[in-house]
Amino acid sequence: MLTRKQQELLAFIDQRLQTDGVSPSFEEMKDALQLRSKSGVHRLINALEERRFIRRLPNRARALEVLQMPEALRPARPALKLVPPAPAPRPPVQAMIAANDTVVVPLHGRIAAGLPVEALESDRSLSVPAALLGPGDHYALEVSGDSMIDAGIFDGDYALIRRCEDARDGDIVVALIDDAEATLKYLRREKGIIRLDPANAAYEPQRYPPERVRVQGKLAGLLRRYH
Repeated sequence: MLTRKQQELLAFIDQRLQTDGVSPSFEEMKDALQLRSKSGVHRLINALEERRFIRRLPNRARALEVLQMPEALRPARPALKLVPPAPAPRPPVQAMIAANDTVVVPLHGRIAAGLPVEALESDRSLSVPAALLGPGDHYALEVSGDSMIDAGIFDGDYALIRRCEDARDGDIVVALIDDAEATLKYLRREKGIIRLDPANAAYEPQRYPPERVRVQGKLAGLLRRYH
């Protein structure tokens, strides 16, 4: 059963898809639901995705698809509206790319390789050499800070992240803290505590109760610009 806010967001996404053919941005969803921050939108989107009411389309920014509507919302959908047929699903990216091809992935703001910063959502995208990506859904984050320099991750790099919700000890992960701040760190578990380790002796590890930390993905590769 969906909460009132989850139903409102689902109806808003469905309406925009029918009228514009494009899902709304996180900023538009925040304003439509009168939420104070986009972290609330993130939580609602994740809940709807877990309950299989929506899904994210891989390798495309602002791409959400409504899979089903709850009974309470179905009468509100326009009846007998003619819509263009949905395009045929594309084959997996890895099956149709050559070694020198690129893949466009969403670029979701900046990620702290230092102290945590607010997790950002944006409508930007980044072209990535396909050879850097394996199977799965990926996104990119611009690195801010120097706490991972001993792992070869520098300020201004682009971290390529494979979306997942779990990781092994020693993996470099995007950790979302209190559903509001995100940081790039080594993941460790010790005596019921999640420890996020930097790769720079100038920084101290960060320790949190497990319920405050959610894994948002694992590091799959890096891109660096040389000026």
